[in-house]
Amino acid sequence: MRHLLESPRAVELLDILQAFVDGRADDTALQAAATEAAHVANHHGGSRSIDGTGHSAVSATYAVAAALAGKALDAAEYAAYSTVYGYGGYAVNDPDSFTPEYSWQVNAFEALLRSGAALTQR
Repeated sequence: MRHLLESPRAVELLDILQAFVDGRADDTALQAAATEAAHVANHHGGSRSIDGTGHSAVSATYAVAAALAGKALDAAEYAAYSTVYGYGGYAVNDPDSFTPEYSWQVNAFEALLRSGAALTQR
C-alpha cells in the first residue's frame, strides 16, 4: 500500500508495523501507532464521502490503520478497494474488478503459509 499513500505520517506508521513484524518494535509502539493510524485515516482530507473511501489514498490509509489494529481481513479489503479504486470510480461497483487483487492476496497468504512464517494473533 506504500505507493498509494499520500500522507507521510501514514507511511511512517506503516514502517512501525514493519518494524514490529521484524521484531524491532514492541507492542507498546504498535498500539500507539494503531491509535494514531486510526486518527490519520479518519482525518484524511481526500474524501467527502460518507464511508471515507472516496479515492485510492484514503482506502490505502484505512488499510494501514486496520493492519496496525490487527484486523487483517479489514486491511486486505481496504487494500483491494484502494487498488481497484485506482482503476477508476466505476470499477468499485463491478465485483469482477476485485478478482485480480483478491487472487493476489490469496496467493501471497498461501506463500506465507508454505514458507512456515509464524502467524500470531493478538
